[in-house]
Amino acid sequence: MSVAAIGADAHGDVDQLYVETRELRLQGFLLFLVSDCVLFSSFIFAYLYLRNSGQGWPPPGIQRLDVAFAAWNSVVLFGSGATMHYALENFKHGNFMKYMWFLLATIVLGAGFLGGQAYEYNHLIFGEHVTWWGSGIFGASFFTLTGMHGLHVFFGVCYLTVLVLQSAAGVYTKGKFFGITAGTLYWHFVDVIWVVLFSIFYLI
Repeated sequence: MSVAAIGADAHGDVDQLYVETRELRLQGFLLFLVSDCVLFSSFIFAYLYLRNSGQGWPPPGIQRLDVAFAAWNSVVLFGSGATMHYALENFKHGNFMKYMWFLLATIVLGAGFLGGQAYEYNHLIFGEHVTWWGSGIFGASFFTLTGMHGLHVFFGVCYLTVLVLQSAAGVYTKGKFFGITAGTLYWHFVDVIWVVLFSIFYLI
């Protein structure tokens, strides 16, 4: 066998190893998302059970949440899901600058959502209706679930910032970009969880 043939076989082995490693990493990441989904589901079903066991919801004396503001903040988060999708698609098609701009837009929108959530928390805790913080199960469920989701968004923003730095350093190539795929899946997961939380706390 010639040296060129040996080199070609070695290169093929490396590519096959990468594909297998990528598949295992993807399976592991999907299992992480499933475990995270189980965590959120446990809190959500506990909240729904307690809500249906109560005498009216929210409890007397507790002002209802500002649906209009939450809807606007939701649009910001869902918009970030769209920009993250386009970031991945542009990277796949070799449009590096568009990918970077969409990725940066996702970070800005994610940070904007966190800012909106911080504003809402400030209003509910220190505003006129201070009973929210001490409203028992209702307040505890709201702050626990939305706070846990906000923490996920924060970690997501941090991770996307790392992606920007790695991408600028040339870590990812057209054929090897698992980190970007993972970031996209995680961000869509955050969007889906917020659809559920927005529905049970603001609409129902």
